[in-house]
Amino acid sequence: MSKEYYRKRIIDLRASMQKEKEAKKRDNEYYARLIKSATTPSSKATYRKSKIDHAASHDRNIESLKRQIESAKESLKREK
Repeated sequence: MSKEYYRKRIIDLRASMQKEKEAKKRDNEYYARLIKSATTPSSKATYRKSKIDHAASHDRNIESLKRQIESAKESLKREK
């Protein structure tokens, strides 16, 4: 692979990571609204669990993207 490929890959991965962070923020706000407007304790608990699960999923995706960025940086160094 070429240096330009890795540079573009790093830029694309950083953009993806930013989008994932924004999606996490949107989801947290969405579930916070649901929790606030829930009428029964069981629905509140369900929404809280969903909020935690979705936040954890976003965190895993962000960590994966960070690892991919580091890998692309290492590959770029090897190309030089």
